[in-house]
Amino acid sequence: MIEKNLEIDNTDLKILSLLMQDANMAYTEIGKRIFVSGGTVHVRMNKLKQMGIVRGSQLVIDHAKLGWDISAFLGIYLDKSSLYEEVSKQLEKIPEVVNVHYTTGVYSIFAKIVCRDTQHLREVLHDKIQKVSGIQRTETIISLEESVNRPIPFSES
Repeated sequence: MIEKNLEIDNTDLKILSLLMQDANMAYTEIGKRIFVSGGTVHVRMNKLKQMGIVRGSQLVIDHAKLGWDISAFLGIYLDKSSLYEEVSKQLEKIPEVVNVHYTTGVYSIFAKIVCRDTQHLREVLHDKIQKVSGIQRTETIISLEESVNRPIPFSES
């Protein structure tokens, strides 16, 4: 249960901003940069986790350097928009699906998949995604290059 007296202030935003730039930064280093103790940063991070604002951290990997050269976006048409939750759960079981968004506009779902090559992409589309119950059809957009992928700036550090 979240306590009502837990609020976000500029110090919290500075901590988040620094960690979004480098999730490995030590709390003591963050404290030095924003003029608080490492213990204060630790307490603030626990508060942000308890509030559900910080949901974890992840390692950012260049998939292409590991041989996964294809990033594609799928516009997914559903038989009925009410099937979103069920289809989303089925898509989550497909390892190559890395993002799923419930959207407005032409598509019901917009998803990102990562594959080794075009043959692997064909297999994922044909053998996995097209077999998901509730999907009417898909449109595939292959990304040629990602030039921006960043967090939003909450504060100036």
